Amino acid sequence: LFCAERKLYRLVAVSFGFLCVLQAGLNVSLRLYLSDLSQQGWVYFNNSFYYISTSKNSWNDSRSDCLQRGADLVVINSKAEQVCLCEYEFTRHFQQHIWIGLTDHEMEGKWKWVDGTPLTKRLPNNFGSRDEDCVEVGLYGTEMNWNDAPCRLKNFWMCEKMLVL
Repeated sequence: LFCAERKLYRLVAVSFGFLCVLQAGLNVSLRLYLSDLSQQGWVYFNNSFYYISTSKNSWNDSRSDCLQRGADLVVINSKAEQVCLCEYEFTRHFQQHIWIGLTDHEMEGKWKWVDGTPLTKRLPNNFGSRDEDCVEVGLYGTEMNWNDAPCRLKNFWMCEKMLVL
């Protein structure tokens, strides 16, 4: 019995040591990954990284760029996320518009995020033509708001990359 307990303790100690080494390796890898993203212009907020383009493009080309970066156009899930991102965007691109990942191109008036979830809050204004299938965030008056616009317009864009642990 004493020998069996000793083997069990040894196994537990070796396993614990292995887990510590594994965690240290993961911590180093994560730090390198985060440092690399930061150097590429990504900003961290609430378990996601965000990238704002430095050039303008159509909504479709903007989304393609995000996908090539291993991300997608931003999906705004909360008021806090919108406030933080809009303030950051506003300081980088004074009075400019940016594409976000919201569109009704599949069915007019049925707004969906690029991750497939439906819009559950207020709709963009749908003012004007039926050709306004993509959503931009911009300064309208004194506040940052959403606006539906033709997807072919050239805007800056914001990508979101979720941090998956």
